[in-house]
Amino acid sequence: MTAHTTSRPTAPVFPWVGLLTLAVAVFLSITIEMLPMGLLPDISEELGVSEPQVGLLVSVFAFTVVLSSAPLMALTRRLPRQPLLVGVLVILAFSSVLTAIAPSYEFMVATRVLGGAAHGLFWSIVGAYAGHLVPKEQLARAVAITTAGGSLAFVLGVPLGTALGHAFGWRIAFAGIAALTLIGALLVWRLLPGVQHRHAPAEGTEHVSVRRDPTMIAVIVVCVITGVVMIGQYAVYTYIAPYLTDVVGADAAQLGPLLFGYGIAGAVGLVLAGTVLGRRPTLGLLIAFAGVGIGVAALAAFSAVPVLAIGAFFFWGIAFGALPPLLNTRLLHSASARIRDAAAAFYTTAFNLGIGGGALLGAALYNTLGLQALPWVFVGILALSFLIVVITARRPHVHPHTD
Repeated sequence: MTAHTTSRPTAPVFPWVGLLTLAVAVFLSITIEMLPMGLLPDISEELGVSEPQVGLLVSVFAFTVVLSSAPLMALTRRLPRQPLLVGVLVILAFSSVLTAIAPSYEFMVATRVLGGAAHGLFWSIVGAYAGHLVPKEQLARAVAITTAGGSLAFVLGVPLGTALGHAFGWRIAFAGIAALTLIGALLVWRLLPGVQHRHAPAEGTEHVSVRRDPTMIAVIVVCVITGVVMIGQYAVYTYIAPYLTDVVGADAAQLGPLLFGYGIAGAVGLVLAGTVLGRRPTLGLLIAFAGVGIGVAALAAFSAVPVLAIGAFFFWGIAFGALPPLLNTRLLHSASARIRDAAAAFYTTAFNLGIGGGALLGAALYNTLGLQALPWVFVGILALSFLIVVITARRPHVHPHTD
């Protein structure tokens, strides 16, 4: 006996568990990368090196990502993504344990190189994972969820790590994030679904190299914008702890709450990116750039008035919180499916080149022009980024797949 039923196409179930698991992994990885920023004065004092030298630990980590991301992606392209991600998280945890027991600055640099290599491979995997889990029309939503892990790192990870480091020592903070990262690896192993990873062209189809892919121009544009913006952001943010204490006049005990507030502001920006600004990505980027510029300029202009300076600091956080999801969504929409993993690796390279270059630029300016000059340099860089977006937006062919 058979029954005639009308078959209706059903939308795929949205993979909440998998995406939230990715968000947890992103939270842990970014917290490991950024934790030295909040603990910069503590590490400087114990290891007997200057604050700019400690700031360069961020550059070491980021430049290792830049150098290792693409080669490691190529070496591991045939490996299944989910177990590879588990292994990468374990290595990140191990690098943090080594940082926690570092007897010298040189040893700590070596631990950051190990962590940076793992972080580079991590983002080569995670950057494209959401694109494998959901159809293209759900990309913006999926990216917003996974990116929320990065915002949460600024909301909870770095502030709590900073507070823990001030209370019990910076080594305890690194040991704590190492333990949490091992738990995160277990969650990824148990909860993250595997994906069909494209490491070779399908049978019967023509192989097109990354260089010859027609969407590569759009990917390059997004990566250039990302790298330029991050240079400016981290030229200032790497040294935000001494800026807030020495220039604005905040007490060292207030650093944790202030960074927590900045992270909350970033979460607000993330929500705006996923609801309002994401509807028109180009306009959203321009608004976010303008907002960051206003916030940073106000922080510098009103640094002698702590209430206004801190308000500007939080406004900066809101505007900047919208940028990573907008840029990442633009990247995934721009890249064709066959180069999505490679595009994610290039994006990671640009992002971390910006982080490392920004920390390096900030260190140079710290020792020459002083802390007060850092925000104004960022404002100039934002103006350049704004111009790049405006120019490329006038060329429809540059973004062939952008909605």
